[in-house]
Amino acid sequence: MGRLFLSYLDGRVYCCRLCKTHLARLDELISKSFHCRHGKAYLFNEVANVICGPLENRKMTTGMHAVADIYCARCLRIVGWKYVSCTLQLIFEYDSVSRI
Repeated sequence: MGRLFLSYLDGRVYCCRLCKTHLARLDELISKSFHCRHGKAYLFNEVANVICGPLENRKMTTGMHAVADIYCARCLRIVGWKYVSCTLQLIFEYDSVSRI
């Protein structure tokens, strides 16, 4: 594998709970009113330091959606998913991120 380059975000950020890698700035948060199979989830407009998994169709509370899991680029933990058929907005599972 090659050298890992991570982006460090300015200001208040959400980060991976496991390795503290910066994932999103606080001002990129769109909504906290989402839910996933593990509880609360947050909707972000733009994120950093994530790797996108394969596309799959998943049944959600609002119907079937084309989504892809997203992983922390440092520790490879699943931190949420992104809607592929929408405008590239990303959802983080509440248990996977912390605010600093």
